Amino acid sequence: MQQYIDNNRAGLFTLALRWVIGWTYFSAFWRRLILDNKLIPEEAGYIGEKFNHFLPNALGIKPLIEYLVTHPDALHFSMVVFTLVEAVVGLFIILGLFTRLMSIGIFFLAMGILLGSGWIGTTCLDEWQIGVLGVASGFVLFLSGSDAYSLDKYFMNKSYRFTKKKWFAFLGSGQLPVNNLAPKVLLMSSFIFMLTLFTNQYFHGGVLGTLHNKSVKPKIEISNVRLDKSRLTFEIFRVEGADVYGSFLIGIEILDQNNQVVKRIDQNELANFSVENIKNHYIAKIKPGKHSLIIPLGAKADLSIDFADNEIEEQYTIKLIDISGIEWTAKI
Repeated sequence: MQQYIDNNRAGLFTLALRWVIGWTYFSAFWRRLILDNKLIPEEAGYIGEKFNHFLPNALGIKPLIEYLVTHPDALHFSMVVFTLVEAVVGLFIILGLFTRLMSIGIFFLAMGILLGSGWIGTTCLDEWQIGVLGVASGFVLFLSGSDAYSLDKYFMNKSYRFTKKKWFAFLGSGQLPVNNLAPKVLLMSSFIFMLTLFTNQYFHGGVLGTLHNKSVKPKIEISNVRLDKSRLTFEIFRVEGADVYGSFLIGIEILDQNNQVVKRIDQNELANFSVENIKNHYIAKIKPGKHSLIIPLGAKADLSIDFADNEIEEQYTIKLIDISGIEWTAKI
């Protein structure tokens, strides 16, 4: 009886997991293309901008993300392919069609979410949880395959010839033809568990030390500050903060050696900041808003300021002021 349960019914016991994880990925396609088209680059909500948000603290795949967000055509193609893959993988998992092949897709899609956006989540470490649970679920579904209430099982019951092939047991469902399975499961499970602990510590300090959450408040890095006569150019890169909420810059000040303000650009001026003085690097763009200069997560740009009536020296300091009161400074 135990042999029958182990070899033939595991796919039935994971039915709820299969349906839920399948809808998790298929729904990404559903809400991104059917309920609301988020694959149009020129419109608000474009999924490419969300992808850009992953860039600042991605683990291991940052070069790939940066390449895509600096090549809009490649990014758009990738987002379309990624969305279609999520649709196929999610739908096939729900239907129980080529379950083990689709579970491999689940595993790698979840791994991409984990490495790219595992650091994002304002309250419950949202993306990290989705990523690690998706990786573990993909592995479990590979082991179990599908049983009742699946197309794999339907084809097996009908004794279609392809279901008798060895490759179907690896890509579809049925008894997994692997000898001495227990140590292999232990090894892979240990890897997934260590990956969980490592990423929890790397992104959030969740195992040892001090907890941290890079999605709580905005952080802007200032670099490449250059002074050319009366023109000041500097690069800003927003690397932390909530992905659904911009940093709202309400002030730029130039301070002398005595910390006295020699030049100030206030909130109203920033709301009308010339787009000609903003050179964006990525899809997520820094731009003037109704009441401030808006800096989305992952956005990077060179800003230029003219000082025709002021003498600026290299010993001076530039200060950026966020609407929350947070300030960032850099030496000129």
